Amino acid sequence: MHQTKIGAGETFPEIAWPTVAGDTLNPAAQSGWRMLVVYRGRHCPICKTYLRTLNELLPEFSAAQVAVAAVSADPVEKARADVEQHGWTFPVGYDLQPDQMRMLGLYISNPTSPKETNHQFPEPGLFVINPEGRVQIVDVSNAPFARPDLKLILSGLNFVIAHQYPIRGDA
Repeated sequence: MHQTKIGAGETFPEIAWPTVAGDTLNPAAQSGWRMLVVYRGRHCPICKTYLRTLNELLPEFSAAQVAVAAVSADPVEKARADVEQHGWTFPVGYDLQPDQMRMLGLYISNPTSPKETNHQFPEPGLFVINPEGRVQIVDVSNAPFARPDLKLILSGLNFVIAHQYPIRGDA
């Protein structure tokens, strides 16, 4: 059951995850504009396509001065295998826990078979955090095929940053 929802304009919570590179991913502790993409895990082919697009757009996000990262509930072995197989160059966190998923307002799914995975996993989410640490954009889905268009997000962020566009949907 989906019980909480992080709202537009709220302060992004202090949550940290280990990364495949051996660092720590903590979007709340970063400065500037940042975007966190929550993906379902290694078992999800749609995630691979989405994150490939994200990796291709990384230079444009960097030019817009938006730091990009992704996280899943996978263990390090699966996350590392994905990074190595797909060549993602953005930070990839792992070990997202169900209580953290709930804190972020993500939908949580149980595996349908051992072929899928052996643990609960998040459905897709995308969070853009502004330099004040507040959630500028939030998109949470309960299905793998409903995700925001990354080119549109990039275009929108360029507009938001250039025009100091306010957080919407926070009323």
